[in-house]
Amino acid sequence: MTINECKQNMQKALDHYQEELKGMRTGRPSPSMLDNVSLEVYGTEMRMREVATVAVADGNQLVVTPFDPSTANSIAKGIEKANLNLLPAVDGHIVRVPIPPMTEERRKEIAKEAREKGEKTKVTIRDVRRKSNDEVKKQKADGEVTEDEQKKNEKQIQDLTDQFCKKVDELFTAKEKDIMAV
Repeated sequence: MTINECKQNMQKALDHYQEELKGMRTGRPSPSMLDNVSLEVYGTEMRMREVATVAVADGNQLVVTPFDPSTANSIAKGIEKANLNLLPAVDGHIVRVPIPPMTEERRKEIAKEAREKGEKTKVTIRDVRRKSNDEVKKQKADGEVTEDEQKKNEKQIQDLTDQFCKKVDELFTAKEKDIMAV
């Protein structure tokens, strides 16, 4: 595993964490809240963005506009089943989803969940570090690199690990601030 592969794998973990954070609820509605909602349309499971557009209306409501108006009821059922504590209402050919204000307790739960996901991401990053260091040690044992190159590579890997863990912390801090804002 080269330094580039190590960096790419750490970046994948960070990107995954960013995607998870996007789907987490904050104090204000966001169309990405419904990204992970899957629903049954035309006899198959589909994702929200494949069947409708989602927009914010009035600052505390999401409006879901299906590409096919006949799927509005399926969309409402999918949102209810997604366990987001949201109660969608079909209004003609669109689905309105009022976003109730979060309680302090719920905000703390979501922040805790974001922190836990961040810790898991850091574990993944450290796992990439361990595998990369093992590879460097193997290269040294096989005589492919000198001891100086091994030390240099291990230092680069550690620097990458530190950078990515710091980015995870920064993402969490920003998201926590967003979640806790009333």
